[in-house]
Amino acid sequence: MTDAIAQDAANQDSTAQATDTLALLNAGKLAGAKYINIQAGLTQFPQALYSLTDTLEVLDLTGNALTDLPDDLTRFKRLRILFCSSNQFKHLPEVLGACTQLSMIGFKANRIQYVAESSIPTANLRWLILTDNQLEHLPNALGDCAQLQKLMLAGNRLSTLPDSMRACHALELLRIAANRFEALPEWLLDLPSLTWLAYAGNPCSDTTEQARMAEQPMTHIDWASLQLGHVLGQGASGVTYQAQWQHAASLQPVAVKLFKSGVTSDGLPSSEMHASMLIGEHPNLTGAKGVVQRHPQDTCGLVMSLLAPDLQILANPPSFETCSRDVYPQTTSLTEVEALHILRGVAEALRHLHQCGLMHGDVYAHNILWSPQRVVLSDLGAASFLPDHQPALASKLKQLDIKAFQILLQELAEQVAMPVAQLRQQLDMRGLSP
Repeated sequence: MTDAIAQDAANQDSTAQATDTLALLNAGKLAGAKYINIQAGLTQFPQALYSLTDTLEVLDLTGNALTDLPDDLTRFKRLRILFCSSNQFKHLPEVLGACTQLSMIGFKANRIQYVAESSIPTANLRWLILTDNQLEHLPNALGDCAQLQKLMLAGNRLSTLPDSMRACHALELLRIAANRFEALPEWLLDLPSLTWLAYAGNPCSDTTEQARMAEQPMTHIDWASLQLGHVLGQGASGVTYQAQWQHAASLQPVAVKLFKSGVTSDGLPSSEMHASMLIGEHPNLTGAKGVVQRHPQDTCGLVMSLLAPDLQILANPPSFETCSRDVYPQTTSLTEVEALHILRGVAEALRHLHQCGLMHGDVYAHNILWSPQRVVLSDLGAASFLPDHQPALASKLKQLDIKAFQILLQELAEQVAMPVAQLRQQLDMRGLSP
């Protein structure tokens, strides 16, 4: 987000706490707004929005009951970002293809079965979210999206990607977990910018995952033995609580992650739980003590070690503007020693994951917790199981994690105002590169 849009969003959020956004629109009290968020059980596009055709840049209609968008959505000349997740769309509206300024589109958790060629605004699209729908095919027009950087497709019925996507040279992050891929497209790992990939929960991965879990069975922890405390953090996939675990005649402090649904933005909760159990205990990873059993609502949950409170998140997730790059707070101040300490911890975490037959798939600064004493690479939601009997493919997949590590190295070099080559040399001198 630009600062202006971010401030407008903040103002809108605070106003919405006191009254209804739609009522404010109807009363003409949101003139000039750049950001609008309406969650009011809508079944039709609000006519009051047309008062903002000259200013609206971000429109969030998530959590309504919409099935289509108006043919004259093109009147919103400045509309760049549109969210319509958790509605009742069965197709991606074709009018979107004519909204040439759109750079980010989110239609997660609808009932979308069909995406027409004409539905894709190819000129400026950078980020497309179609997670948790019913798609079996994608349009060839995706291959014309020269600026496409992030494509979220987990939880559909896809068995292939359009061959035209060979031309998506800007694509950096791809989520195709929990689909029906018998094999990864042969051209996929040759995409020059691809760095973050999640593909667990497909037939091409299931056999390996099942074999690994047969060797490392789940430890089950009864829900009744857990006492939840305050929320430690919340993300797209779930909520993590501080908790007490009644175990071996004593109470142990733990963290409990409860998943929000059967499909996350990255894939399946079961794959994240399997990966967490498989890695065991490691000082640079969160790992897991077990999975929740007999939750009253059958919610999936993961019981993990409670991390020290002095661990801090290295950076914030990507913004609308940065798309695929984390946002470091302006207050971030690192020394060369601290940067090397962080890189050392992440390198050791990746080395252990790869030795366990896993790729992380989401090596980002916002998934790194650190203090002067410890570095932890967290969040295995995008972790995927490396193929046992295809060493060349496994090597290519591990290279994606290493590419993400190199991006992290570049970012930290910027933070310490140090040439990348010099920081890399210092790291290599210690034999730490993954």
